[in-house]
Amino acid sequence: MPKYYEDKEEDERACSGVREDLRQCLLESPCVLQENKSPKQCLREGHCRSLQVTFFACKRSMVSVR
Repeated sequence: MPKYYEDKEEDERACSGVREDLRQCLLESPCVLQENKSPKQCLREGHCRSLQVTFFACKRSMVSVR
């Protein structure tokens, strides 16, 4: 679920909402909190896979096909 904050600076990059959701998912995952692994390691192990796929699809849609 997307989270919104009043005092947070706006991220103007493409797919910033999905990027933030993926970041939060990883930081709140048991892999990071209990196993003390880095978010990058947890992502490789398949945590938050649906958000990773959504983020990839968003970034891929930004590429211009000629």
